[in-house]
Amino acid sequence: MSENLKRTLNLKDAISVVAGSMIGCGIFIVSADIARQVNSAWLLMLIWIIAGFTTICGALCYGELSATIPAEGGQYIYLKKIFSEKLAFLYGWTLFLVIQTGTLAAVDIAFAKFVGIVVPAISSQNFLFSLGGYHFSTQQLFAMLSVILITYINSRGIKHGVFTQNLFTVTKVFSMIAIISCGLFFGLNFDVIMENFSVPANTVALNFSTIKVLAIAVVGALFASITWNNVTFITSEIKKPEKNIPKALMIGTGLVITLYLFINMIYLGVMPLEIIKHAPEDIVAAELINQIFGTAGMVVISAIVAISAFGCANGMVLTGSRVYYKMAKDRLFFRRLAYIDRKTRVPVNSLWLQCGWVCLLILWGNYSQLLDYVIYASLIFYAVTIFGIFKMRKMYSHTKPSYRVNTIIPVAFLIISSLIIVFLTLYKPLYTVPGLLITIMGLPVYYVWSKVRKEHAPVSNPAHAIRQYNEIK
Repeated sequence: MSENLKRTLNLKDAISVVAGSMIGCGIFIVSADIARQVNSAWLLMLIWIIAGFTTICGALCYGELSATIPAEGGQYIYLKKIFSEKLAFLYGWTLFLVIQTGTLAAVDIAFAKFVGIVVPAISSQNFLFSLGGYHFSTQQLFAMLSVILITYINSRGIKHGVFTQNLFTVTKVFSMIAIISCGLFFGLNFDVIMENFSVPANTVALNFSTIKVLAIAVVGALFASITWNNVTFITSEIKKPEKNIPKALMIGTGLVITLYLFINMIYLGVMPLEIIKHAPEDIVAAELINQIFGTAGMVVISAIVAISAFGCANGMVLTGSRVYYKMAKDRLFFRRLAYIDRKTRVPVNSLWLQCGWVCLLILWGNYSQLLDYVIYASLIFYAVTIFGIFKMRKMYSHTKPSYRVNTIIPVAFLIISSLIIVFLTLYKPLYTVPGLLITIMGLPVYYVWSKVRKEHAPVSNPAHAIRQYNEIK
């Protein structure tokens, strides 16, 4: 029914997937909301430092996981081999239902939104039709067409998808460097720096309230780069994955986090904190360019953010489909998703099912609410997977992986992520409980799928097995 995926991607391609999937719209937007929550330039930078440190710790841990278990499916297969098939299914279920597809819907809508700044006809207020209380806008149509286009490109073969990814990754990395350079050489204002970082204006007591604010506010920064793990989903298409995936994770996350820190330093070096907090529609990068070059900067930033969104969406379409393909091979998802096109050597059915579900989320319109719900569950899965490193080391004690992380790294990740999870549970139950419910809903589905799999399992026939063995010989 299916063939194996083909190993065609090198280290550069893997780095491009890591960096390109991470850089979306978040870095250009979320600093405004974080600034409003922390009300301090020092704490704004601290938030990004904590998020960067946590992200790099997580990436280093996944480097060891991928070096020890270089199997297709990435995080899904790590959970299956270390813990259980049930837990792996719950992750795959949540990934398909909202983590990957919900993020894709949000990114595609963001892409349409920023294209709409240049092309006003594409707008959430420009309705094509209305039915009762439901309105379908040109923005939704454009978002759907964009995900269909990206899926078509990736259905043509891995080389087409990776070429698109490489092109957009390079473009947006250089765009971010250009923004940083503009701020550094044309916008830096020492009076603003003194105002933002003056000690009296930013004195913050290190107490429980501050820790609570940091734990809650850091979520936005963390999820501006949440998709760094996506490269593990395409393990079976990367050459020498046990070596290249750890390197790609280290280089890719290191590059992006460095850019994120620099761009936030530029925000605070050019604009007073109050302007950052109240940037129009939270597009801090647009306000940055506006402060330096005037209103024409909005068009430039809109193009950059649109490019970033498109590249991020492409990386997520490319990688996410491989998890559903692997689940289907394990007979835990629709069997037809395990089909590999003989010409393109990609899981086309998985790609198009993912596309269809993303389009439904865009049509529904409440994708952002789903995304809020799933952030909590996603962070829990990260923590559980990294906790699995300690169990994995005992299970695979007879092997010597090409890469092993210092034990301090997973411990640091688990401490930080646990604090965030606890504070979100205590102080944002409406933000967290629905995420858990979405995951738990997968339990009855798993039992039904397992029962169906057992009922359709081939009857064991020793004579038939011997005959097959002789034919193979």
